[in-house]
Amino acid sequence: MSEIGYVLIGFSVIFLCTTLGSSFVFLFKKDEISPKINQIFLGFASGIMLSASFFSLIKPALEFEVSYMPTIAIVGISVILGALFLWGIDKTLPHFHHADNKDEGIKNTSLSKTTKMFLAVTIHNVPEGLSVGIAFGVALASSENRFGLLLAALILAIGIGIQNIPEGAVVSLPVRAETNNPLKAFLFGTFSGAVEPIAAVVGLFLALKIQVIMPWALAFAAGCMIYVVIEEMVSEMKNDSTHHYGVWSFIVGFVLMMVLDVVLG
Repeated sequence: MSEIGYVLIGFSVIFLCTTLGSSFVFLFKKDEISPKINQIFLGFASGIMLSASFFSLIKPALEFEVSYMPTIAIVGISVILGALFLWGIDKTLPHFHHADNKDEGIKNTSLSKTTKMFLAVTIHNVPEGLSVGIAFGVALASSENRFGLLLAALILAIGIGIQNIPEGAVVSLPVRAETNNPLKAFLFGTFSGAVEPIAAVVGLFLALKIQVIMPWALAFAAGCMIYVVIEEMVSEMKNDSTHHYGVWSFIVGFVLMMVLDVVLG
């Protein structure tokens, strides 16, 4: 397979998996996923994202050698900057958290609840697409072990794609409940995932054209993803501390992504 083929497959997977998850509005009769299933979905997605943040982003960033400062300092600063970036968007862009039934960001009464729900998921899809694009950019810009890095980037895309399936369902089902329109809910869920390949193109361009920022970009994307996991997914996953479905699915997701990245990548 050509190098461009790897990139096209990786970018397509992260979008198509969200579309697949959004199609659940035509299969599920209920307008909300049961708390048990929701915990499993969120736990699994959280495990994959946290594992990908370390094995596919932070670990490669630490392997870069730069002359102007210790690599560990670059990675630490970039992770914090990535988290701050997502935090800043959370505090400024109007969006709605369905699980908490709360608005966040600057108040805007002209936006519908459905639009705010769409924005909430779209915000959190940006770092996922960005991380995939950066991973492929690093692989294409590398002069050594390019095939291995391309495979690792593809594994990252597949891992994020896997967690995008339940994420698409988590977006589209509440929208159907709000609008009573399955097709509109499906399109909302699908379009929320469309930002991922767009962000991936941006990440690819940055990694290819500005190679000096590679360790910064990798760790920045990791910081964004870690913020999403802790701020959004883990809190919802543990909304009932008497059950441990989310905990075990988190562990399964983490181990699955670790195995895919280390063994295959």
